[in-house]
Formats: sequence, C-alpha cells, structure tokens
Amino acid sequence: MISLGIEGTAEKTGVGIVDSDGNILAIAGKQLFPEEGGIHPRIAAEHHAEWIPKLIPEAINQAGISYDDVDLISFSQGPGLGPALRIVATSARTLALSLKKPIIGVNHCIGHVEVGKLDTGAVNPVALYVSGGNSQVIAYESGRYRIFGETLDIAIGNCLDHFGRETGLGHPGGPVIEKLAKQGSYIDLPYVVKGMDFSFSGLLSAALREAEKGTPMEDICFSLQETAFSMLVEVTERALSHTQKDEVMLCGGVSANSRLREMLKTMSEEHGANFYMPEMKLCGDNGVMIAWLGLLMCNEFGPMDLKDTGIIQKFRTDEVDIPWIENSKSYLKLSEDLIAKGAESNIVKSNYLGEPAVLKDRIAKGYRIAEIDDKIRKSRCKLEAKLLSDAKRAGVVTPVLYDVNLENKSILMEEIEGVMLKDIIDEDLAFKIGVEISKLHSEGIIHGDITSSNIMLRDGQLVFIDFGLGRYSQLDEDKAVDLLVLKKSLQSIDYNLAVRYFDCILKGYNNKKVSDHIDDIESRGRYTH
Repeated sequence: MISLGIEGTAEKTGVGIVDSDGNILAIAGKQLFPEEGGIHPRIAAEHHAEWIPKLIPEAINQAGISYDDVDLISFSQGPGLGPALRIVATSARTLALSLKKPIIGVNHCIGHVEVGKLDTGAVNPVALYVSGGNSQVIAYESGRYRIFGETLDIAIGNCLDHFGRETGLGHPGGPVIEKLAKQGSYIDLPYVVKGMDFSFSGLLSAALREAEKGTPMEDICFSLQETAFSMLVEVTERALSHTQKDEVMLCGGVSANSRLREMLKTMSEEHGANFYMPEMKLCGDNGVMIAWLGLLMCNEFGPMDLKDTGIIQKFRTDEVDIPWIENSKSYLKLSEDLIAKGAESNIVKSNYLGEPAVLKDRIAKGYRIAEIDDKIRKSRCKLEAKLLSDAKRAGVVTPVLYDVNLENKSILMEEIEGVMLKDIIDEDLAFKIGVEISKLHSEGIIHGDITSSNIMLRDGQLVFIDFGLGRYSQLDEDKAVDLLVLKKSLQSIDYNLAVRYFDCILKGYNNKKVSDHIDDIESRGRYTH
C-alpha cells in the first residue's frame, strides 16, 4: 500500500510518499521565509496554495510511480494555523476525489513521533518534540500518546525566532543564535520549570532587556540557549523517571541545534537510556511523516468519510487512540544503597541517630553548565527545607527534616515506610488528597511536582514528599498548574479512571475559582498545539 501525505500546518509545506513497509519513496517541500515579523496565517495559506500543486507531481516523479499507484491520500488535520490547514485539507480532498482514492486526516504532532520511530528504530521512547509552534514532552501510556510536559506560553522555536527578529539577527533565529552562542559566556536569566511544564515568555523578555542594555550578543545567545534547553531537558528527564522507559527521542525542527542534541544525549546516558534522533530532513515538518502516520491509522481504523475531513485547529496529541504500540518498558537497575533515581536527585539509604533515614542527594547534571546547575541545585535545596517545615505548619504530613547541607546540595530526612498513591488510589483517597492540597495552597505553598509517586499512604495518613520544585505563590494560575501536574500523572496510570479521580480531588479541594482556572488553562491555545 502506498500513501501520499500532504503537510502544511505552519510555514512549511511538503508532500511525501511512503509504502506500508516503511520505505520512503519521495520527500518534497518548500518553506516560507517571512520578510519581517512572524508567520502570518493568510500568507502561509497563500504559500501552500501556490506550492502544493507543484510539490505533488514532483513527489510522484521522485518516487517513480504513477498517480494510479497511490492507494491513500493522507493530510495533516491539525493542530496548526487555520488558513494553512484549510488549504492542505482542500488539496487533499481534491486529489482524493479526482483520483478516486481513500483519504485520512492525521495529527501533526504524532506524525513527528511516528516518523522518528520509523527512521531510528526506537520502540517506545519518551519524545521531546520541539519546533516553532510546539514544545511537548510526549510518551505512550494507556493506549494514547500523553503530553507529560509542555510550554505554558510560547514554543521554544517561537522564542528563538522572536529574539532573532527583535534583535536584528534575522529569521529563523535558531541557527544564528547557535552560532553566536559558541563565543559567549553566561549571564543570569530566569529559569522557569513548573512541575512538568516550562515557560519561555519571561526568559525571552529578560534576554531582550539584556540586548537593550547593550550586553554582548554572544553572551545573551549563549545564556538564552543554555537556559531554555536545560529547562526542556529537565522536564524530559522527569518524564523519563516517571514512566521508567529506556529510550529518549528528539524530534521537531529545533532538533537541528547541536547543543540541544548534546544535552539530551548526555541526560539519556546518565539514566542508562538509549538516545535517538531521526535524520534532519525528517525532523522538520514534512509530508513523509503524514504519509506514514496515515498508513498506520488507516490500517487500524480504515479511511475517513469526506464529511469527517474538516480541520481541527486545536488537535491535542492525547485525543488519538494508538492501538499499534506495545507498552514495553525496561527498568533501570539500581545499586543496593539507592532507593530511587529521580530527575531531581538520587534517594540514598541512610540513618540518623540510629534511625532509618534517606538522603536526598541533588547530584550535578552533566547536561547543564555549572553556573546554571549550581544555582538551581542550591536554591531548590534551601527552598525545599523551608517548604517541608511550612507544609507541616499548614497541617500536611511531610517527612521529618534532619539536616540540610547546602555545600553538597543534599537533605537528610525521615524515611517514609508506606505505599505510593499510584498503587492504591481510589475515590475516597482522591477526595482526601484534594483536602490536603487545599491546605498547602491556602498557605501559598505550591508543591510543584504533585504526582502519584510523590504522595504516600502511611498508617492511614497521606504523606507528601519531594518538594524539590516547590515555591510560594498565591496566584490562582500557579495553583491550577499545580493541580494539572497531578491530573497528568493520574492519566498515565489509567486515563479513563483519571477523570473520575480528578473530579474527586477537586471536590475535596473545594475552590471553584481555582477549578475554573484549570478549565481556562486547558482551553488555551498553549495546551492544544
């Protein structure tokens, strides 16, 4: 079976042809380079309308086939720019009708992951997907690809391109920034990781302010790149630790950056995971990934009716059933004295005055430069100690703190003997969790990493552990994001039950204002690209 795929969600359009054995028969594409400003949806649509009719015969000739040999027309149904998507869908429908061939629309983001697996041989990776319009950490769990982390505002590619445009470096900004960064030194810029999500808008604003002050451009580019990529790799590391998979894959247009590849590879090796990245022509938006995903989808579900081929501008990655993946995992073997190896630290068996204890050792991260790594480890260690004490005063059970060593970036605390929430959760426990989180939030304590692995049950009491990403805030936005971290974590256990459990958590939490804010966040474009 041969599939012809048409892509065009943003500034690039492409046509690819793939057969059911995974052989890439053709790849043709054209990118729009805006003269000034960002990508205008109407101009992108005009660009696609001009080039798709030229790229289709180019791909057919490249593949050495006739139109009659094509068995399926696949197209990117979303997410993306509305006008651009409509041109793609119209082109696909026109071609399918004229050739009397079946048609299927697919999710653009999943296309990146699946073509990456096709090219690299990765089986079930944690994928960092980074491009101009998307920044997501994706992994397969419970029948679908789940978004374990994503941007809270703008995508990393957008951040780099915006900086390039505003400072006169040109568009796209990424390649120029990468080149200048090689001659730069570190300056302090904001590092924003909130649970399993990251934020780039504040980082971008700070970098632009440095440019206005006359800070050497090489230093700004170096620091912008190091800070942004460290945030991305840290969240990928958290997803890797949570899912316990043994593969990491980088995909999307920003994969072209050699420093990002180096950092993600280093992190993977530190965890004993295999690192993969498809060849560059398959990293950026292309028709091959659409053609291949079309074959996978059609094999499982059959083609679409024409009435179902409308665009889905806000098409979430986790809205698509993925029945063709076997959820295989390979667990990292730990040394005898190591209780757990998390993204933030190693948890080591210890003792205090003859009593069992655990040492939370914030080990240095090889993927981060020393200036960023030392700053983060020290500040988080100091803040976690304070948060543990303040959480107790709020009436929430936490481990007893024995000692803090800021020089070694470690905390010695009580060992909690109990069971993890993910192994025992039910509706009653979910309600009680909501009550406990409400106590934290009422005192302005944001846990930062509320997952099903960071809540334990001991002698009938819920114990909250690992405040390593915690902070103080009374903003409803931060409280809502805190709860969303838990929601994503529950979805990775059982997606169907997660909805019921999370509803119980919100009942126990009993704050309509914050609950409504959760709905608002999930409805925003940043959670749908």
